[in-house]
Amino acid sequence: MSNQSENNRLKIITTEEHFISLEISAQYAKELQELNPHFKNAYNINDKYSPSIEQLQDIGELRVADMDKHGIDMQVLSYTSPGTQMLKGDVGVAMAKKANDMVAAAINSFPTRFAGFASLPTADPIAAVNELERCVNELGFTAIMINGRTDNLFLDHPSFDPLLAAAERLGTPIYIHPTVPPKAVYEAYYDNLEPLVSARLSTAGWGWHNEAGIHGVRLILAGVFDKYPDLQIILGHWGEMATFYLERIDAALTPVASSLQRSVGEYFQSNFYITPSGMWSVPSLLHSIQIMGADRILYAVDYPYITQEGARAFLENAPISHADKEKIGYKNAASLLRINTI
Repeated sequence: MSNQSENNRLKIITTEEHFISLEISAQYAKELQELNPHFKNAYNINDKYSPSIEQLQDIGELRVADMDKHGIDMQVLSYTSPGTQMLKGDVGVAMAKKANDMVAAAINSFPTRFAGFASLPTADPIAAVNELERCVNELGFTAIMINGRTDNLFLDHPSFDPLLAAAERLGTPIYIHPTVPPKAVYEAYYDNLEPLVSARLSTAGWGWHNEAGIHGVRLILAGVFDKYPDLQIILGHWGEMATFYLERIDAALTPVASSLQRSVGEYFQSNFYITPSGMWSVPSLLHSIQIMGADRILYAVDYPYITQEGARAFLENAPISHADKEKIGYKNAASLLRINTI
């Protein structure tokens, strides 16, 4: 904990903090196994990416105690990937509602410690809009977590227009979280190595971030932000590779994306926020501030896949101004997510 007085203590809201329900995860276990046959074993080897099932399930006293121990003031809870994007029909609707009700119950028990991202049954975009409206109007949620593609479609597909329009109308930013790549991509790019290496290369070691970065760039190129100019997107892991190639992306794509009203880079810097997702790298932080500005960075641990230990110290000791630490630590999240209990 900091030695600062309570009045000057840096507050911290973290925005990519996951949980799981065994009932919900059982609904997509077979499909996940088919997409990435060694996924489960790759994240069950007792390292930093392998939390216990007890940690993942708890969104109550044990989690709050860990937050207290490491100086985290608030977590914005989200159901873990691949979430309800893998679930179809009535099952998807029911499981999204269950996940959201679990988050709402946690917020009700700890209203100053938790906020929540809505899980949505995106296989049915109209049902997703209905559940989003319930989450906003009845549960008080102010943001959405989407775990990658749905039926191999990115959010730029026209079928998701009702959801994007509702997100803009309701002022609910969308956090695009990584998910496992399609089977054909897995087999072409990641397979035929040691099984656990292939599984991790296709996910936390590379594939997750490539997948999510492509998702964000596609939204720009498809003209989503010309149609929905106030829509805001959040990308974790320092922008899922895109920020590190933004100059190249802008230079290569803006000249040929003739239907867009602005340059590719301008959309990224006005319609996107990024988070570290527990990647405690000073060079990445400084680069992100140079590319996005401190006003466009939220904080995130990626708990419990990443421990909260060190999260406060990283930000407190970062070689940036105290004003920027406050923006990144909590002010940007409080403003974007309309959190008034911090």
